[in-house]
Amino acid sequence: MTLLAIEGLQTYYGEAHILQGVSLRVDAGEVVTLIGRNGAGKTTTLRSIMGLVPPRGGRVTFDGRELTRLPTHEVARAGIAYVPEERRILPNLSVAENLRLGMLGTRAGSAKDNGAAIEEVLGYFPRLRERFEQKGKSLSGGEQQMLAIARGLVARPKLMLVDEPTEGLSPLLVEDLTRILGEINRRGTTILLVEQILEVALTLSHRLYVMDQGRIQFEGTPDQLRADPDIQQRFLGV
Repeated sequence: MTLLAIEGLQTYYGEAHILQGVSLRVDAGEVVTLIGRNGAGKTTTLRSIMGLVPPRGGRVTFDGRELTRLPTHEVARAGIAYVPEERRILPNLSVAENLRLGMLGTRAGSAKDNGAAIEEVLGYFPRLRERFEQKGKSLSGGEQQMLAIARGLVARPKLMLVDEPTEGLSPLLVEDLTRILGEINRRGTTILLVEQILEVALTLSHRLYVMDQGRIQFEGTPDQLRADPDIQQRFLGV
């Protein structure tokens, strides 16, 4: 079943035409990855879905409901969590407080349910349990990334948009995060991922879209992308 459908998105920053007719879909239960060079339009696609940069044309449909040009808080309330590349954790709040903030204005339920959701998330990220009362600014870069993902996950979204989660992390942390994202997906959360590391994208994804200059240039499975050296060379520099 299609959970998210994007049709012909046209998004601008001022007069700069960034997304030029982007169309894609994410089915329930999938990990779908957008991959491409810097400036290809991947982050703008996620921001357009969230209403942070309202598209001037095209449609965004989620779980049977049109979200195009809705305010960001309404998109979040519909069941979409956004984990931005900059992480945006609150440095002077503790891990616990950052996680509780992730529930504000969402579909989260009673205090008992919220406590259970936090426990569930800490099961993925045992380091955050160890640092539960520490302030965000005291965490390492990898721990801050874990907190950003955990804060998005704690409201139990139907879909997570995750932007460049491995950026700036050591190879060991990249491996850890790849495993955790795979486990989150296997337990039922659909993920639309933006990723620069091709091997991470190939490992996690059910399907991939290659973007270049604001357009989709390729759609297919990891095996289809592996078998297409021309696409890899022209749009990924591999």
